[in-house]
Amino acid sequence: MANPAYQTVGFHFSVTFYGLSNLKNEDVRFQSVSGLDVQFDTESWREGGENRFTHELPGRSKFSSSLTLKRGLIKPKESGITDWCIDAFVNKITPLKLLSVELLDEKHGVLVKWDVEHVWPKSWKIGELNAERSEVLIETLELNYNRFTYKTP
Repeated sequence: MANPAYQTVGFHFSVTFYGLSNLKNEDVRFQSVSGLDVQFDTESWREGGENRFTHELPGRSKFSSSLTLKRGLIKPKESGITDWCIDAFVNKITPLKLLSVELLDEKHGVLVKWDVEHVWPKSWKIGELNAERSEVLIETLELNYNRFTYKTP
């Protein structure tokens, strides 16, 4: 477990796709993950005789529904995720029941885990091809999801 006197850093993590049969070692390595957020829908309620304010009451939990993953471009046949995206956009969408994002400590132990449910590719973008720059070509996967659960070991 990390020392509680230090803030948790967010640069050591892994992403695991469950249910894809042809995953490779490179398929857990991403540059960034974003979109793990949840908020409440709220309902306004006016109390009879109280004109100074309106009550805000919590409603349903509302998840972002869009998880964005970025990584260096990996060629087809070298990435199970790339093959899954190609299949989804060419043939049909096959949602995955589970995807996990794990925040890791310096010994690769799990500090925090997010289990993301019912995942399917919503968007797949390839970065700009530019002969004037010497940069890694980034692919961005935007995945739709229903909800996630937050877990600690």
